[in-house]
Amino acid sequence: MAKINNLPASAYAKPHTMSGKPVGISENPGSGVNRSKADTVNMSIGNISKAAGNETTKTSGIVTRGNGAATKGTMARGPMA
Repeated sequence: MAKINNLPASAYAKPHTMSGKPVGISENPGSGVNRSKADTVNMSIGNISKAAGNETTKTSGIVTRGNGAATKGTMARGPMA
C-alpha cells in the first residue's frame, strides 16, 4: 500500500515560477479589458465575426490527389509547406 503524505504546507516548496523565482501576488489578476461585456467580446455566429473585416471566403487553392470518388472537398487552401 502506498504511503500518503499529509504534511503541513510549510513542509513543501513555496509557490515559484519555472525558473525558481518566487511568485508574486497581484492585487487584480484579472485586470485588462472586461471581456464580459457584449461590446468587448470577439464573438462570431456562423461565418460572421465581429473582429473580421470584410474578407470574402477563400475560393482559390490547389486540387488534391487521392480523393477517390469525392466530388466536394478536393481543394487545399491552407499553407502547403
